[in-house]
Amino acid sequence: MIKAYRANCEAISLSAVDGSGPIPDDIVWIDLVNPDRAEEQHVEKLLGVELPTREDLKDIEPSSRLYMEDANVFMTASLVWKADSDDPRLTDVAFVLVGKRLVTIRYAEPKSFHLFIAAITRAPHEMRSGAALLLKLLETIVDRTAEILENSVAGIDNLAADILGSQARSKRKAPRYLEDRLTNIAAYHRLISKVRVSLASLARLQTFFSTSDQALEDKGAREQGKSIGRDIQSLNEHASFVSGNLTFLLDASLGIINIEQNGIIKIFSIASVVFLPPTLVASIYGMNFQLMPELNWTFGYPLALIVMVMSAIIPFLFFRWKGWL
Repeated sequence: MIKAYRANCEAISLSAVDGSGPIPDDIVWIDLVNPDRAEEQHVEKLLGVELPTREDLKDIEPSSRLYMEDANVFMTASLVWKADSDDPRLTDVAFVLVGKRLVTIRYAEPKSFHLFIAAITRAPHEMRSGAALLLKLLETIVDRTAEILENSVAGIDNLAADILGSQARSKRKAPRYLEDRLTNIAAYHRLISKVRVSLASLARLQTFFSTSDQALEDKGAREQGKSIGRDIQSLNEHASFVSGNLTFLLDASLGIINIEQNGIIKIFSIASVVFLPPTLVASIYGMNFQLMPELNWTFGYPLALIVMVMSAIIPFLFFRWKGWL
């Protein structure tokens, strides 16, 4: 699907101008969403430039993701997609500056694009050129990434309270309670990892764009680009901090699981030691040898029971005195 936007934020279909020759001058943004090859060739013909294909977007080589050709700037970044779902992903989006126009090529619909389209309708003056539009779009992407981090931090805080809080220690836990929390930690770690990959690609894109002629010619664009770069750097540092907290939470959870398992093994070990002397007494008087004087005692049976009880109580009290229980 091909979406085109005029400088006044009016959205049109390129098919409406197919027969009128070149693209109208007031179109500053062409957004290709899940385009097929025919749509790509159509836009290439209108712009007179070869656009990157879906296979090109998957290339991780810097020379394939960030380059210039005939004063046109080609940039590719990885954006977080489906961040609010159980299956967050990364999607590669191409940003192409062709003269005063911005062309975006994407095969997913990150939330940042919906937010950006809603924002430009409220501030049409931001669409004066493709470079200004790109910077505004990058701002929206960075803001959306910050929102993802904030939501993740809130979820991680709640998760930490469930694992380490006083209420978590006092109340009886359901079976496999901590094991389920490990699954949640892994999900957050996966999301934060994708955020860090996205921030790294955005930082490279911003640095590359700041050296282009479109950015150097506009002082306001240079200052705005520097501001975006600082935001990306601060978010990257924050993501590293959150990742460190996740690592601590993972280690703490594994430690608590080990402590609980050791406590269970400790209980079984002490129980076996406590019941060993009574078992020994019962084994002796259960051998049924013919010559056992105690068998003829009137109080032999109750005495044997008392000996077994005392042989269990004494080790128990000894363990309590030592602090092993």
